[in-house]
Amino acid sequence: MIIYLEDAKQFETLIEKGTVLIDFYADWCGPCRMLGPVLDDIASLRPDVTILKIDVDTFGAIAQQFSIFSIPTLKLMKNGLPVATKTGYVAKEPLLRFIDGK
Repeated sequence: MIIYLEDAKQFETLIEKGTVLIDFYADWCGPCRMLGPVLDDIASLRPDVTILKIDVDTFGAIAQQFSIFSIPTLKLMKNGLPVATKTGYVAKEPLLRFIDGK
């Protein structure tokens, strides 16, 4: 499932349980747009993973909280805790391995 963050107040609730892959992105970012179809594929293959898309232009404070300096940046969260980070475009197979911790 892909969720676009619409309100900063919902952020903590969305990441507190399960596996959440946060995609820090911006609409003007070319590699971010390239990553979109990959995330669509991941969402259909892995219903156990929530993909949370956070626009850094709208939610700069959250991006700053996670020290996001480059986009796209993917932050893997498990039960509210960050466990891994990847920056830049990532293809489907490497992204699946990243989610599985391999």
